[in-house]
Amino acid sequence: MRIDLAGATLDIWPLYLYHAGAQTLNVAVTLRARCWLQTRNDRRLTLRSLDTDQWIEADHRSTLPDSTPWRLLKRIIDFFDGEGLNIVTQSDSPIGAGIAGSSALNVATCAALARWRGRDLSPEALLGIAMNVEAQVIDVPTGVQDYRPAYYGGISAVEMGVGGVTRVALDVDPVSLSERLIVAHTGASRESAINNWQIVKGRIDREPGIATHFDQICRVAGTMRKALIAADWPEVGRQLNHEWELRKRLTPRVTTPAIDNLIERARRTGALGSKVCGAGGGGCIASLAAPDDILAVTSALADGGATILPCKVDTDGLQLTLGPAPPA
Repeated sequence: MRIDLAGATLDIWPLYLYHAGAQTLNVAVTLRARCWLQTRNDRRLTLRSLDTDQWIEADHRSTLPDSTPWRLLKRIIDFFDGEGLNIVTQSDSPIGAGIAGSSALNVATCAALARWRGRDLSPEALLGIAMNVEAQVIDVPTGVQDYRPAYYGGISAVEMGVGGVTRVALDVDPVSLSERLIVAHTGASRESAINNWQIVKGRIDREPGIATHFDQICRVAGTMRKALIAADWPEVGRQLNHEWELRKRLTPRVTTPAIDNLIERARRTGALGSKVCGAGGGGCIASLAAPDDILAVTSALADGGATILPCKVDTDGLQLTLGPAPPA
């Protein structure tokens, strides 16, 4: 899964075409989604979600329900003509955490089914399938950034423009960033499809101020990228705060009193910067703090009601292995 540091929402087509130098900075973290496939001796399908402790069995994929929690799996299975399989999924992310848990599960499942089908898809082809399937599921356009951390891992800039989308790995020490990163779940889920679509629609409809805010967010991403590469952590924190202030001006629904309280708690105990992950309105908060201040900031967030999600920078990305049967 990923933490978006700057430039999120700009990765939704066609927003990035309206702003020169559009890029999204993100970091993959060691919170993972998993998909196990096991072939059966018949053509039936069994699906199980370890997170919701639900399972379903069907004679054919056409009879699978097109509803939560099976809708995403059904669409992926349809695309790959899945049959004769036991499929088990599990995610380290709380529901609606804003750290691209559904996108990570999407990539894992698409990769597993592509391997099962013997399809040698390029990374961009696989990510394109995952993105398009998710757009079908949430019924609004999806962004391009969430799938790349799941596939490649690491710390990266996703550059977007007329020529297409390019992922650039950033020369940033993952250990140094891991030592400074705190991910805390607020306890409330968020609705990314709603928040992001309101912002996209507002930009397309030329609502006053939105274009200017996005131009400023582009500049923040550019400044933060330089600070990350230079390991200038105080400047990274300042830009994290600046991005958050700009994001709150895009829509009032991006924050809540509970989120404001948690971010203020982090600031008072030494955080260099904090922002909500993803579209906001709930989900996770990412904070940056000097190693000596990590314990104080972590304790302040926990005392404020947040749940700390222990993680570090994930440099492995997608992993496909042959192994034992799915969990029973």
